[in-house]
Amino acid sequence: MKLIIWLWNPWDKYKNTRHNLWFIFLDYFAIKENFSDFKYESKFKADISEWNFLWEKTILLKPQTFMNLSWESIKKIADFYKINTNDWIVIFDDISLEFWKVRYRDKWSAWWHNGLKDIIKYFWEDFKRIKVWIWYDKKFETSDWVLSKFKEEELIDLDNNIFIEILDILKEKIN
Repeated sequence: MKLIIWLWNPWDKYKNTRHNLWFIFLDYFAIKENFSDFKYESKFKADISEWNFLWEKTILLKPQTFMNLSWESIKKIADFYKINTNDWIVIFDDISLEFWKVRYRDKWSAWWHNGLKDIIKYFWEDFKRIKVWIWYDKKFETSDWVLSKFKEEELIDLDNNIFIEILDILKEKIN
C-alpha cells in the first residue's frame, strides 16, 4: 500500500493560493485518474480517497489541519494502515526557483517549508518527495506571497504542463 500526501491549508480562504497548489491539482488528478471522492475521516483528521494503480491500493491524503500540523494526520493514517515511510510520497511547494520546476527526490531538506520540517522532525527523512517551485516575488513577505492567488496565465500553465509532469512522476514512483 502507498500513501500520497498533499501539504496544504484546507480552509476556503486558502483555496487557489500558491501554497495550496495541490487543491487545484487534485481536481485535475480526479478527472484524469478516476479515483474515489474524498471523504472526511475524523479519526485521521483528513480527507481521504483511494486510487488503485497497478493493482496496488494507494491512499490519497489531504490533512485537515494547518500545514505545520500535517504530521498528525499522517501519523494516524500511516499507523492505522501500517504504511512505512518508504511507501509515502509527500508533495509540497517551494519558492527557491522560477515557476513550475518539478523535482522528485528520495530525500530533500525542508529549507523554509514548515510543514515539511515538522514531518521530518516526527518521521525522519526516509520518504519520497515531489517539489514544485512556485517562485517568490521578493516585493512580498514570504507568507503573503505563498498565500496569494495565482494569476490566470499561471493557472493555464498548471493545467497544460505542470500537472502532467507531476502525474507522470507519481506513476513512475508509485511502483
